[in-house]
Amino acid sequence: MRSAYDCDVLVIGGGIVGLSTAYALTRAAPGTRVTVLEKEPGPARHQTGRNSGVIHSGVYYRPGSLKARYAVRGAAEMVKFCAEYDIPHAVTGKLIVATEKAELPRLHALVQRGRENGIPVRELGPAQIAEAEPEVRGLAAIHVATTGVCDYGAVARQLADASGADVRYGADVVRIDRRPDLGAAVRTRDGAVVRGRVLVNCAGLHCDVTARLTGDDPGMRIVPFRGEYFTLARPELVRGLVYPVPDPGFPFLGVHLTRGIDGGVHVGPNAVPALAREGYGWGVVRPRELGATLAWPGSWHTARRHWRYGAGELRRSLSKTAFTEAVRRLLPAVTPQDLLPAAAGVRAQAVLRDGTLVDDFLIKEGPRTVHVLNAPSPAATASLPIGREVARRALAALAAG
Repeated sequence: MRSAYDCDVLVIGGGIVGLSTAYALTRAAPGTRVTVLEKEPGPARHQTGRNSGVIHSGVYYRPGSLKARYAVRGAAEMVKFCAEYDIPHAVTGKLIVATEKAELPRLHALVQRGRENGIPVRELGPAQIAEAEPEVRGLAAIHVATTGVCDYGAVARQLADASGADVRYGADVVRIDRRPDLGAAVRTRDGAVVRGRVLVNCAGLHCDVTARLTGDDPGMRIVPFRGEYFTLARPELVRGLVYPVPDPGFPFLGVHLTRGIDGGVHVGPNAVPALAREGYGWGVVRPRELGATLAWPGSWHTARRHWRYGAGELRRSLSKTAFTEAVRRLLPAVTPQDLLPAAAGVRAQAVLRDGTLVDDFLIKEGPRTVHVLNAPSPAATASLPIGREVARRALAALAAG
């Protein structure tokens, strides 16, 4: 029977979560045959390769949540992984800065949350902020020592190589025949068929569509939000990583300043609705995908609930002057001429029917199937623990079958 299958575990998606799952599978159960199908010509072409490269500490996330547990654990493991494979990385620490009095209670709450999550957090006054970041202004800040930066594209490539999996690029999945007593047969756009005993869905921006192809109802939809970035023309204005105090009601971290592993400084992102799953600019519109987003009741509930926040994000997207104003709250010396356009990213945000933005990682199971249905930031940081959890569930399904 084993020979009737092309592999034991078939993973859809060659981003960092799919590849870390393949890596975890072959380490937990040597000899397990793993195939990864990725529609792009290489790994990490979407969320993984288009983020700011931050190794998040886990300070923001609700104690006990998967995000908190996996980010704290994953940050340490990611640094170790990068060191082991000589991947560029640095543990720089970061500042979270309150620029208004109204933000001070939220900043103090982050101190408590960080301590509950076991993260070293140090409180700073204005003079200490100026000492750490001479061009940054704020009323108070916290320094989070375990934050860092790395090259997640390089991490994904190393995971693919080290996993020993059969990673197939240019393999766009168009049909899935999943049978609880047999496994799954997947057809790709070029007509190839791949059969696996267990299927793992790590399709990111397309994970809900992939779940429905298996016959499972994911109970959510991916609503894509584009994050637009700039590069700072005067990188000497920023020494490290500088963040605003986030809005506790919205799972986005706001416009921040990130000195990357290449020495350049990323500024952003904002968060605006994308007009396609891979809508990296206002000119990228896919009517079918946009129609599916608009047809989902949760999209309208979200819009009504967060319209004020969304209006501000849209304004910053359409006006460079408005975007500059947001940056100047942290970095007064910046001018519009300092902001050079950079590649955008799209966040795969799961939204429930009632408009709830899923805040935690979301992993569900079906017959012989594991679906990763919400894995935006800090999923890159947390990818090694996420991969182990998904692999554990896949191996349990394999044993049961």
